[in-house]
Amino acid sequence: MDRLLYSGAGFLRFLGEEIGGKPVYTIVRKGFPFVPEDRRIFAGLTVTENLEVALLPPRPGLEPWTIDRLFQVFPLLDRLRERKGGNLSGGEQQMLAIARALAGNPALLLLDEPCEGLAPVIVEELARVILEIKNTIPVLLAEQNALFALSISDRGYVIDKGLIRYEGTRQELLANTEIQSRYLSV
Repeated sequence: MDRLLYSGAGFLRFLGEEIGGKPVYTIVRKGFPFVPEDRRIFAGLTVTENLEVALLPPRPGLEPWTIDRLFQVFPLLDRLRERKGGNLSGGEQQMLAIARALAGNPALLLLDEPCEGLAPVIVEELARVILEIKNTIPVLLAEQNALFALSISDRGYVIDKGLIRYEGTRQELLANTEIQSRYLSV
């Protein structure tokens, strides 16, 4: 895939620059990593090697995401430093995919369905990690697990058939019983 973002109409700007339709490597270097639901880790590399290949210089004014800092935020990965990516569980691979995205010292982190197929205990750990990350950089999350998304989000958008049906703060979404029953199944 040589294109990450395609806009059928309108435009897509990031940090004031049009990025719609640009090559993936250009978008990532601008600080916009994408963690897909299928994770795409390097199966033949160790956890540490997966992180090392993704390291980019830190952004001005932000604390750099070093290997040591990543292992502090992801203690599970610290214990698996020398394990090959292909030998990790789905939850471990998801943590590695997120840590690898952070190794690029992003300006924003984009997560697509991070809970997909994960055990509840891993989903809880993932929530802890995302809450910690969002203290330093913005996180944009696409997630069907409404309870998970609402537990970590400040703002939400309900999208149905490609259209935004509702937008509001977490509190507004939790208070709107019509939106909950119609779209969120909570």
